[in-house]
Amino acid sequence: MSALSDTADEYLELRRSFGHDLAEAHRLLPRFVAYLDSVGEPTVTVAAALSWAQAPDVSPTSTVWPRRMRVARGFARHMAALDGRTEVPPPGLIPNHHQRWRQPFIYSPENIAALMAEARQGRFPLPAATRETVIGLLAATGMRIGEVIRLNRDDIAWDEGVLTINATKFGKSRNIPLLGSTTVALANYADIRDRLCLEASSSSFFVSMRGTRLLYQPFQQAFRRICDISGVGAGSSIRPRIHDVRHTFAVRTLLRWYREGADVEALLPTLSVYLGHNDPRSTYWYLSAAPELLALAATRLDLSREVLSR
Repeated sequence: MSALSDTADEYLELRRSFGHDLAEAHRLLPRFVAYLDSVGEPTVTVAAALSWAQAPDVSPTSTVWPRRMRVARGFARHMAALDGRTEVPPPGLIPNHHQRWRQPFIYSPENIAALMAEARQGRFPLPAATRETVIGLLAATGMRIGEVIRLNRDDIAWDEGVLTINATKFGKSRNIPLLGSTTVALANYADIRDRLCLEASSSSFFVSMRGTRLLYQPFQQAFRRICDISGVGAGSSIRPRIHDVRHTFAVRTLLRWYREGADVEALLPTLSVYLGHNDPRSTYWYLSAAPELLALAATRLDLSREVLSR
């Protein structure tokens, strides 16, 4: 028996002494510990818990995933008091079958290019430039559409290449560093806006033809039309949404980190702050949002196992 197995037995005995019903934990915890031992993990990590809970041989629509995560999380809370390396998965990381969970549509770079190309079409140059630049900004920064709509002209520090988001979803402000190409695209839009809309009635950075701030519902409807006309999402069982552009940014960031060999779990809090998440589990959720991410996480664990077995 491994040290983890001994600790698991002690944990179950402790819970039993408190009168807890341990039927589920007694059945699943030994399997989780065996998995941790097989991949060379000395304690619980979020990635290992997700990889075990979301085994490919189990349907994601069943109750197995959340039940496994519940057992893994309970053991992790116990282990955290014994081993400082332990990572406790946040509650609700895997929704249960009663909760609504919608798989995001992950846009390819070609999809984004097609959306922007279609967005710039139209009789009126200002709305066309607005649609194209908004979609490009969403893809480049992972901002929420509401944050983009609320963006004011003085929220961009042009010399520093920094965009400030004020009055966010959770009442916080944060700074977004911009790529040089993004800054240029925003400057080009500002030139078009100021040339075509001489009497803007709003301080908004993005404006309608009347010079007023954009409204969410009309822009969302325009985005859906752009998706339909451009063919983005055609043949997919998942209908593309404007908010999925933000999901795509997060997933692509995590994929890049994995491929670069970065310590993804250590970097997740940084991504959480960047995205403006109030709860870190909102960021951890992205680890289970795309099959490719789960595959990379599993590969990382397999590599760790190979190194330890040498």
